[in-house]
Parts: sequence; structure tokens; C-alpha cells
Amino acid sequence: MLVATKNQSSHISAPNWRRWSAIPLTLMLLVSCTPASIASEKQTHIRTLTVSGRGVEEIPATLAQVNVGVEIQGKNVQEVQQEAAKRSSAVVSLLKSRNVEKLQTAGISLSPVYSYTNNVQKITGYSATNSLSFRIATDKAGSLLDEVVKVGATRIQGISFVASDEAISQAQKVALQKATQDARQQSNAVFSALNIQPKEIVSIQINNATPPQPIYREFAKVNAQMADAATTPVEGGQQRVEASVTLQISY
Repeated sequence: MLVATKNQSSHISAPNWRRWSAIPLTLMLLVSCTPASIASEKQTHIRTLTVSGRGVEEIPATLAQVNVGVEIQGKNVQEVQQEAAKRSSAVVSLLKSRNVEKLQTAGISLSPVYSYTNNVQKITGYSATNSLSFRIATDKAGSLLDEVVKVGATRIQGISFVASDEAISQAQKVALQKATQDARQQSNAVFSALNIQPKEIVSIQINNATPPQPIYREFAKVNAQMADAATTPVEGGQQRVEASVTLQISY
């Protein structure tokens, strides 16, 4: 009886020891994993406010980009072409003497002129056109256009106004500063209304600070009255440089 009892207790104690010995390992794994999961959960629940600010800066358009042309029509193709070349050369010489910038040929064309009688097409002459483009200070553009017409130009095909590269670059910086200040003021107003204390700026995004588009003007074909008129008035106006900044602020 004593031996049997001893054997039974030995058979029972072994499984019990294995069963209970596994419990500390399970608890240890749970303890080691729980803090990390809690920290990760806190990191993924950061509260933020996103605001976008806008800034605008206006600058004077001090440069004029001008397109002028010489158009000649006549019966003889060679005479038309030669007269157009002669007048264009005079215009180029004048522009070079005035030290204009970015002087270049914008287009050259020579084409027949047709008439239609009883649905019959007939060549009645030829038309030659030479076009030039150049850049000059806006305050000098009017008087120069008058001179260009006097030496042979027959068309002022268009004019656009732009600011200098230095002025645009500086205006972009100012517009970005204004956009950032606008975003901060908006966020401060929201936090104040909700009685919330902001913590830090999580991200900054510059959406745009693009150069302004040129200001275009159209001119009709030059006529005798325009050629004899007083100095052509030319006003460049103002260009707008815009920028936008988005801030993400935690709280």
C-alpha cells in the first residue's frame, strides 16, 4: 500500500508540474507585448489641425514685351518682298540703336492675295509680312513705338507687360510670408475659440508661389492718324504674385 501510494503521487506530480510551469512564460509574453502596443496606439492618434493661408503681393510691370510688324502688298512679288525687307531693316536698326532687350524675328511670310469672281480664284497680288519682338522699359515704350511706325512699321501686333525677374523673386518671398502669417492667424483663431493649446507644427506645405502672368494689350493696324498723333500712351499696370501655404499643427 505504501509503495502504491508513492507511485501514484509520482505519476500525478509530473503532469501538474508541466502544466503550471508554462504559466509564467505566458504571463511574461503578455507583459512584454502590452506596453509596446499601447505606445503604438498612442502614436497613431495624434490630433492635428490643418489650415491653408494665402498671400498676395502686387508689383509694377516695368517691362514691355512688344510685337511689331511690317506688312507690304503689291502686284509684283519681288518688289513686295524687297520693300518689306527694306522697312524691316530700318526698324531693326532703330531698335538696336535704342538698346532694346531680347530683339528677335517673330515671323516672316510671303503669300499671294486672291480674288474670287464667279467662283473663280485669281491671284491679284502678293503680301509680305515681317514681324519682330523686343523688350523695353515700360516708360520708354510709347515714344519708341512712334519712332518704329515712322521708319516703316505698319503693325503693332500686341504688347504685354511684366515685372523684372528680381522684382518677381522678391515678391514671391513676401507673398509666402503673408501666406504663412495668414495660416497662423487662422489656426490661432480656431484654437482660441475652442480653448485648446496648440503644441507644434507637424508639417509645412508650400502649395504655390508662381510667377505672375503677363498683362496683354491689343493694338489695331497702324493708320495715318496714329502715325501723326502725339506720343502713344503706354501703362504697364500692376502684376499680382500669389502664394499658398498649408500648416498642420498638433494639439
